[in-house]
Amino acid sequence: MSGAPGLGERRCVPCEGGVAPLARGEAERLKADLHADWQLAPDAKSIRRAFAFRDFYRTMSFVNALAHIANIEDHHPDLEVGYNYCRVAFTTHAIGGLSENDFICAAKIDRIPVA
Repeated sequence: MSGAPGLGERRCVPCEGGVAPLARGEAERLKADLHADWQLAPDAKSIRRAFAFRDFYRTMSFVNALAHIANIEDHHPDLEVGYNYCRVAFTTHAIGGLSENDFICAAKIDRIPVA
C-alpha cells in the first residue's frame, strides 16, 4: 500500500551533469503525472506551462510561491512574467535536457492555488 511516492512528494537531487537527459518516452511517462497544461517541447528538452491571473497581485503571489519551491528544491525554472501571466519552463541546464527534477518541481508547482 505504500508504493513509490508521487512526484510531488519527492525531493530533487543535485545534478551537476555526467548523466544523460531523459528520453522522450520517459519524459512523456512522467508528464502524464502533471497537470494537462504542461507541454513537452518538440525536442523533448524542456517542459512548459502558461498560467493566467486576474491581476498583478495574484501573478506575483504565484511567482513568490513558485520561487519558494524552487529555492527549497534548488532547481530553478525559466520564467516569463507580466501583469497577468507567468510562463514557466523547466529544463536541467547541466545535462542539456530534462531530468526527473524538472517533473518533481512541476508537480509541486501544480499544487499552488491559482485564482
